[in-house]
Amino acid sequence: MTEEYAIQLSGITKAFGSVVANKNIDLNVRQGEILALLGENGSGKTTLMNMLSGIYQPDSGTIRVNGKEVSIHSPEDAKRLGIGMVHQHFKLVDVFSAADNVWMGREKAGFRLKRNRYAEMEAIAKKFGFDIDPRKKVCNMAVSEKQTLEIIKVLSYGAKIIILDEPTAVLTVQEIQKLFTVLRKMKDEGHSIIIITHKLGEVMEISDRVAILRKGEYITTVNTAETDEQALTEWMVGRKVDLNIDRPAMEKTKPLLELRDVCIRSDEGTTAIDGVSFYIRGGEILGVAGIAGCGQKELCEAIAGLRPIEKGQMIHKGDNIVGLPPRVILEKGISMSFIPEDRLGMGLAPSLSITDNMLLKNYADAKGPFVDRKQGRADAQQVIRELEVVTPSTETPVRRLSGGNVQKVLLGREIKAGPNVLVTAYPVRGLDIHSSYAIYDILNRQKKDGVGILFVGEDLDVMMALCDKILVLCHGKVMGVVHAHKTTKEELGLMMTGSLDLTNKYEDKPAGIAKDSLFGDGQQKVEG
Repeated sequence: MTEEYAIQLSGITKAFGSVVANKNIDLNVRQGEILALLGENGSGKTTLMNMLSGIYQPDSGTIRVNGKEVSIHSPEDAKRLGIGMVHQHFKLVDVFSAADNVWMGREKAGFRLKRNRYAEMEAIAKKFGFDIDPRKKVCNMAVSEKQTLEIIKVLSYGAKIIILDEPTAVLTVQEIQKLFTVLRKMKDEGHSIIIITHKLGEVMEISDRVAILRKGEYITTVNTAETDEQALTEWMVGRKVDLNIDRPAMEKTKPLLELRDVCIRSDEGTTAIDGVSFYIRGGEILGVAGIAGCGQKELCEAIAGLRPIEKGQMIHKGDNIVGLPPRVILEKGISMSFIPEDRLGMGLAPSLSITDNMLLKNYADAKGPFVDRKQGRADAQQVIRELEVVTPSTETPVRRLSGGNVQKVLLGREIKAGPNVLVTAYPVRGLDIHSSYAIYDILNRQKKDGVGILFVGEDLDVMMALCDKILVLCHGKVMGVVHAHKTTKEELGLMMTGSLDLTNKYEDKPAGIAKDSLFGDGQQKVEG
């Protein structure tokens, strides 16, 4: 019966020019349920939800809310219908308090601040089990607090249908469990919740049903209790996918690069990395875990030479290479590649073709005033062929590619340079499971070739399966370096929040090598 459904979508179609984002989508959300929405990148999930939240309007089809056909022309229309969306990128004013951010969306312009706004917000937070200070400014909040505030915002508007876009992307294990506890309570209160996510483990844990889209079309909706991760993946991709992440065992060699007591400042001038020491060894993947904003970005940029190291040493074969020009570092035998988290803003030139982006890595080596586009085109063709990049041609601007294909182009270019140290930050953030596993395979191939890899990630399950060791940061300090196969998500989560310090238990120094002598020359096998 229609009254049991909070949302009914029938024949929803949306096109942008010649690109059909959604085609005849039929989707129902029951009252008081948690529905997970799955699909590969470009499958139309966000477009569909943007039509529910009033950002887009469908070209055809009907939307029913609580059994009544409606037209949603703006976010204000969605709000009046009790629909709220928590976007992956928060919509908050940093200099305002939590309560003021909530108040802004509820009152009309010109109204005075209500003195009881703090008490109102505290009442909502208490009802659902949230822990947040209504007087705290957004700029002083952790990521989990900002997400809590966004959810309280939509609840305060009276939303009974809540859409969450990648809600756990930057949360610790403990924060995810707190969020899930709140979502279950909201469900018990009669709220209908739609979660867009790529994390299948979380889908199985929190959802009642799972709806799958593929290439803009609706595939099926299944009861979570009657399916598994393998079946969900096959529906998403359309074929069987191996969900096992390899961790090939390699002979342990002397470290390629050591950081000793390194201090790095953020763009705001605060200390982002405080006295950090560790090493990167060839044929090994070292993971870096930490809550967002704990210095991971600054650490990667400093290793890549894009940010100055204020204090400490970065040592290769006994030589401190801090402050040396890239050409001199290369002459010393260390070739480094960097895959930043901002792949289009920092990693690639979005308006240039794949060929031209390949040339950006080595155009300075050209003999004469002109670059060799023939070689660049050949390199682009090789990357497209070997990494299965989906593109019309080598001359397609990278901004027209999907997220997964953009990441493959960036990885392909950096690997083509033949690095012996590879630094990669959130290489699969926002990518679907098929593209993610392709990236894991590429990293493992580099590991087998003896490359030392620094892997900054956010999915602890992936880090524990892919990495050999995991370094945990909290507020710019090292909480410990643990063997991936000997730790747990709970232990990593406690370290990420500073509740557990294992720096004395796990000492990040190669056994059998004196601290002063460092690593010497050569690549002889060592223990540790």
